[in-house]
Amino acid sequence: MTEGSIVRQVILFALPLMLGNIFQMLYNTVDVIVVGNFVSKEALAAVGSTTMVVNILVFFFNGFATGAGVVIGQYFGAKDMKRLHEAIETTMAVTFLLCVLFTAIGVITVRPMLRIMSTPEDVLGDATVYLTIYFWGFAGLLIYNIGSGILRSVGNTVLPLLFLALTSILNIVLDLFFVLGLHLGIAGVAYATIISQFISAALTLVLLSRTKEVYRFVWRDMHIQRDILRRIFTVALPAGIQSVITSFSNVFVQSYVNFFGSSIMAGWSCYNKMDQFIMLPMQSMAMASTIFVSQNVGANQEERANRGTLVTILLTLAVTGVIAAVLFVFAVPAVSLFSNDGSVIESGARFLRVNVFFLLFNCVNHVLAGALRGRGDARGPMAIMLLCFVAVRQVYLFIMTRFIMNTPAVVGFGYPVGWMTCCVLEVTYFYVRWYRNSSAYR
Repeated sequence: MTEGSIVRQVILFALPLMLGNIFQMLYNTVDVIVVGNFVSKEALAAVGSTTMVVNILVFFFNGFATGAGVVIGQYFGAKDMKRLHEAIETTMAVTFLLCVLFTAIGVITVRPMLRIMSTPEDVLGDATVYLTIYFWGFAGLLIYNIGSGILRSVGNTVLPLLFLALTSILNIVLDLFFVLGLHLGIAGVAYATIISQFISAALTLVLLSRTKEVYRFVWRDMHIQRDILRRIFTVALPAGIQSVITSFSNVFVQSYVNFFGSSIMAGWSCYNKMDQFIMLPMQSMAMASTIFVSQNVGANQEERANRGTLVTILLTLAVTGVIAAVLFVFAVPAVSLFSNDGSVIESGARFLRVNVFFLLFNCVNHVLAGALRGRGDARGPMAIMLLCFVAVRQVYLFIMTRFIMNTPAVVGFGYPVGWMTCCVLEVTYFYVRWYRNSSAYR
């Protein structure tokens, strides 16, 4: 990424990554579709409402993966192969430790977290079963994410995509087999997901340990290099803390939604699945921005890093705008994929149409945050996103629902309020840093 056309480099990196994210999302999305159509409305609400709980640990780990990716990308851009290997061995050693820790935390906290979200009694049993099984297989997701992150850091996005495509198809087959064939209900979709994730993790580990490329993972060399770990956590901790607190804040958003009962909960779950698909281009472009900037900063190409950031923002806005327009028009058919219940479809389509175009503000937020992290600056976006996605959002929800109007649409609009505020603050922050950096290299 340190030479050639910026547009071409960003697209070639982001496209396989976006396809990979689509396949990864299919795990939980297929779970939602299967239980929504073949189990019950309550099971649909249960699977959808557990996403916020899972994301607390997933996003913290992804913060660690982002920090590792930045450090590995910088060593790769600087062609420092010795430090590149040490960064990979350190990353994998910490990953295995976190797998054990997060599995224990997840299993222990299932019931308390569902209670915090005010999960209704008719949903609580299914949600507990799904989450408990899911967390027992949590290590598969974490190992795949870090392994594919290492590959992306050195520009290899194709093979992780192939692995994910294979196991996503397997997940669909297992979902239908466990639910329709063995009649395991919500437990069946959880088993299908964790089996598929473990297979994708195993394939990624085999690739990393057997490749002849410079990023090969050598098991016997695995250790924790303290100075590298410190560099990783310089980026990882702010990114992870921001993601965890934001996810925990969204647990409380879920509790506001849960107030309206299982039909609105199921509609909100359907909307969230569509929202996650719309977010895929910006998340992929944000990762492209992080890796592009980290490699170019490592190669002392500051101006190219800045140009790449601007190009990535424009590409992300264009793609997201087209998707948003299509989903606004076809909101009802889109939500109907997840449920055939009329009340669920109505509420899900309403959430989607109210919020969908405001995601354009979030395009700017994610790409700018990714670019800053690529430079090693994770504290700025952390502070801004925590302020907007947690404080501003929670204040809005509290004031609106307690003193003005408590409706599902008002609660759902809490997301755009945070996105818009964040966009204003982050553009201002990035402009100041961009101007100073570009001035220094003139």
